[in-house]
Amino acid sequence: MQPEVKIISKEVLSDNWYTLYKVTYDYKNRRGTWQTQTREAYDRGNGAVILLYNPATGNVILTKQFRLPSYINGNPTGMLIEACAGLLDKDNPEECIRREAEEETGFRIKDVRKIFEAYMSPGSVTEILHFFIAEYTPEMKTGSGGGLEHEQEEIAVLEVPVDTAMAMISSGEIKDGKTIMLLQYVKLHQLM
Repeated sequence: MQPEVKIISKEVLSDNWYTLYKVTYDYKNRRGTWQTQTREAYDRGNGAVILLYNPATGNVILTKQFRLPSYINGNPTGMLIEACAGLLDKDNPEECIRREAEEETGFRIKDVRKIFEAYMSPGSVTEILHFFIAEYTPEMKTGSGGGLEHEQEEIAVLEVPVDTAMAMISSGEIKDGKTIMLLQYVKLHQLM
């Protein structure tokens, strides 16, 4: 069943870092009754995320960086351990994730494999995230990673055994949804 929706108004509440809209719309519910609803939607563009894994060593490459929203929501350090990710910035997802992998982790990846797309917070954020995995070897290391200074990135690169990363989910050291999904994908499909 295709929902019936009529946009009444779309107001920009903030256009600072990304765009926050207030949208008023009519929505036809299951009973056939039209309801007027108002919601806010945060548009930051679409993104891509990748988990680098090494089947020979059983290791994965993760990143660690400060995330203000996690700090505001009670994370005492604001630091999160994540898979490498970035916004598309008008690139196609594969070009984006190759660039981000090299900038953030220092690895120039040869073959990337897209595994799925997902909305991560569809109740409030418009972003679709493109999920990738790729094998890495030490020979692919071209730099130290760490992100770009002009983007104010300070990213630590972590190489950890996948089983340690899985235990870090249980212990609460890894709380990032996209990273949890990718680690579970690698384990579920026995890629290590």
